[in-house]
Amino acid sequence: MYDLLVIGGGAAGFYGAIHAARREPGMRIAILEQNKEFLSKVRISGGGRCNVTHRPLEPAVLAGNYPRGNKELIGPFRPHASREVMAFFESLGIPLKTEGDGRVFPQSDQSESVISALLEEARKLGIRMETRCRVTGIAEAPEGSGWSVATGSGDFQSRYLLVAPGGSRPVWALLAGLGLRIIPPVPSLFTFRIDDTRLNGLQGISAPGQVAVLPPGGDEAPVAQTNYRKAARKGELQAEGPILITHWGLSGPAVLKLSAWGARLFAATGYRFRIRVNWMPEYHKGSLPDFLEQVRQADGPRLVSRSRASGLPSRLWARLVEAAGIPADRRWAELSRPGLHRLAAQLTDSEFAVDGKSTFKEEFVTAGGVSRKEIDFRTFECRKLPGMYLAGEVLDVDAVTGGFNFQNAWTGAFLAASAIAGATASQARTK
Repeated sequence: MYDLLVIGGGAAGFYGAIHAARREPGMRIAILEQNKEFLSKVRISGGGRCNVTHRPLEPAVLAGNYPRGNKELIGPFRPHASREVMAFFESLGIPLKTEGDGRVFPQSDQSESVISALLEEARKLGIRMETRCRVTGIAEAPEGSGWSVATGSGDFQSRYLLVAPGGSRPVWALLAGLGLRIIPPVPSLFTFRIDDTRLNGLQGISAPGQVAVLPPGGDEAPVAQTNYRKAARKGELQAEGPILITHWGLSGPAVLKLSAWGARLFAATGYRFRIRVNWMPEYHKGSLPDFLEQVRQADGPRLVSRSRASGLPSRLWARLVEAAGIPADRRWAELSRPGLHRLAAQLTDSEFAVDGKSTFKEEFVTAGGVSRKEIDFRTFECRKLPGMYLAGEVLDVDAVTGGFNFQNAWTGAFLAASAIAGATASQARTK
């Protein structure tokens, strides 16, 4: 009989197990991981550098980075958020650094630093760790004595469960069998596949911009129109930030943020929709012509295609000039008023057809999982199943990039561990 069984040897699982053991020494704890190694998502996070969290923010501001879970996480972030997570990892001997965009990494820039420290701390605390241990059944033990967990390696008994298997569909199925509502998962962080001559050969170029989703056409199903209007009212259909041109289309922080906020809407379209890109977000289509007119008067002898009228990379500028129908040898003084307006449209109102998605690097985040209504977010305990706690990606909570998905895992696991350790201590005192 264990005091705590942790299903899932990822970020939330290890964080919860370690904090429970630290708070209540002597607890019998085991971590069950179905794969051959622990912490696989930690290993690939941040391109192998492990983006452990984001710089400290006020709870409401921090929660604003979660398309699903933003309201529920404000309370949990008050006792345990980025500042507490950074202190924890530094207590394990991992110096951290905060980059200009707010992302926090180990100074080593190696995810192995985080993995090794978590594994070593778990060993010091006497936590049993099992790999290749696939959970095949979860059942309440007789007379409310806890939980029985069946695995390919045998059965385990425990007073409490922390379910943190990431986006494991088999575990979701087991939880559904226990009566929990599962929100069907869809991809959350992905890049846009676009085949457009304006982008061909420009891979690797990045520029600040704004991306907005265009309304579905008149032939779309009514539900698509309804979902679009709802998302538009919430401000979920546009994002601003760096845009990266890739071999397959567009990526970068602005696109990834938009993919997260519109995850379900895009899934409903089959990932076929249209977007508008403003490559000069400080202007709009109506105001830019006046600025370009000033450039024409000041730089009359210069070639338009080689202009420094904007901060855009020169190759992207030249491609947009070409798309506006302006010959490469045309000078500003020779540019007609209609040509000037066509250029303004390409710079601030470029439309692109998205025809599919691509996974963001090796990372994969889903929108979906156990419904948030099933969880008491003060402790992350399941409302219907006392003694079962859930944390991390298993829940219908997800975030934009920047260390926020890990922060959700750390916070949920910490609050669950605190509640479990407190209950264990109370039981010991009663005995």
